[in-house]
Parts: sequence; C-alpha cells; structure tokens
Amino acid sequence: MVQIDAATKKPDRRAEILRRAAAVFREKGFHGAGMREIAEGLGLAPGALYYYFASKEDLLHACQDISLTRLIETAKRITKNDQRADEQLKALIAAHLDLTLDELGGSAAHVEFHALPEDKLAEIVKKRDVYERLIRRLIQRGIQEHVFRDVDPKLTTMALLGALNWSVVWWNPEGRWSSPDLVEGFADVFVDGLRNGQTNGSKRSSR
Repeated sequence: MVQIDAATKKPDRRAEILRRAAAVFREKGFHGAGMREIAEGLGLAPGALYYYFASKEDLLHACQDISLTRLIETAKRITKNDQRADEQLKALIAAHLDLTLDELGGSAAHVEFHALPEDKLAEIVKKRDVYERLIRRLIQRGIQEHVFRDVDPKLTTMALLGALNWSVVWWNPEGRWSSPDLVEGFADVFVDGLRNGQTNGSKRSSR
C-alpha cells in the first residue's frame, strides 16, 4: 500500500520506488536488475533515484526490512486473538501472501536477501528469525492443543515459509491463480494437512 503524505497529499515517492524495485527484482532477479531500469520505470533520471536510495543493495534491504516488519507485526496481532491455531495459521498465510505479492508488487526480495552486504544481511536474518519463531510457536501450540498432528514444528515452519516465499518467483498476477486462490491452495496443503484427524476444523477444541 502506497503511503500518502498528510501535508502534500501526494504518494510517498519512496514507497513508489520500492514497489518498482520489487517488481524489477521479481522479473530480472537482484543481479540482473539495474538502477537505471528502476528509475526509468518511474520517470526518474538515474541520478534522482540515488537521492532516495544510495545503492541497489539499499533498495533490496528496504524491501526486506519493511516487509518483515509488517509480517512480524501482523503475526503478533493474529496470534494474540482467540481463534484456534488452524484459523490463525490460515490468517497468517493470507497476510504473508498479501504483503509479499500484492503490497510489494511481487517482491522477489525474499529469495534474494543473501545478496545483501554482511551488516545489512545480519539485520534481515535477525528479523527473519523472529518471524519464523512466531510461526513455530503457533504450530507448537496447535500440537499441544491437539488441533494439529504431532509433527516437527521447525521442519514444518521452514517448509511453509519456503513455499510461501518461493511463490514470489513463479506467481503471475495475470495468470491462472489469483491471490485468494493461492491462500486457499496453501491452506489446503499446510493447514488441512496439519489438522488432527479427530478435530473438527469448524469448531473450537475443548480445553
């Protein structure tokens, strides 16, 4: 979502640049993308782009940092409500896909983060670890409450995140599947696949 500056009522230029950069990263990959190409898509001279971001690495870092910050905030909010673990997990899948596919324009930054310099990479890895732990704890709770089968929470979390993040590479917004289709598809595989066979997915489990 492009942020609007309250004083000028104009779209935040940085947000526009990040959406454009994310789209180019998705199409070309980080190493194939160029600052000139990103600038031209925005009607900017290449030099003007450097006013907002000093380098392509800064653009990649910003895409990752903003996305992960929002993912963490959303995951904390979802896991604090009173829904069952399976309902929360589906909500997390929907939020993840919405933020990475729609809000950042199909950002491939989630699979390109290793291209960051060491200091910026360390910041992103730390945030990725926080997000991963939130999902892992949700799966662990689901197991403890007998909503989910007895699986390895870390392995399941890594499989889920790998599938979600890789979707930014192959998903085409004009292709066969819409964003809601992806949510339902991932929920079929991961949420339904995790549910305890003795649990009714439409009712709360007894405690």
